[in-house]
Amino acid sequence: MTRAIGLLAAGLLFSSVAVAQEHWTEGPVWECSAYRTEPGQFDTYLKWIRAHAEVINQEAKKQGLIVDYKTFIHTPGDEHDYDVLFCTLHSSYGKALDYNKGDDDKFDAISAAHWATGDEDKQQEMNAPRLKMRTYMGTSYHREVTLRPPG
Repeated sequence: MTRAIGLLAAGLLFSSVAVAQEHWTEGPVWECSAYRTEPGQFDTYLKWIRAHAEVINQEAKKQGLIVDYKTFIHTPGDEHDYDVLFCTLHSSYGKALDYNKGDDDKFDAISAAHWATGDEDKQQEMNAPRLKMRTYMGTSYHREVTLRPPG
């Protein structure tokens, strides 16, 4: 009986995905991380992002490690809501979620060049001030789709 229910559930899940995909074609995947800046730290945090994260992202895009990246500012609905959202566009879920030694080595080289040191402990030390300026709220992944024409 339990096996039959499991097979029925799997069949329904597969059929709903198959039906849904007739409405769109799959595109790239956005990885979005939300943060809430500490009171009085919004401008300081964005200055830090512009000076460091933005530069690293530009180089990662130039080297083809990511497709694109965007920053979104959000008016929080309450004290548990984010105010800054950083999104990175990957060509697929595999690129977004799977570890790749070659890509990781390239990111390490980009960071080493930016921070003028390959010492990861020193890089973490230089990154530490930003951690006090914000609280991490979570990361979500979103498949971009292109809707098919009706008919």
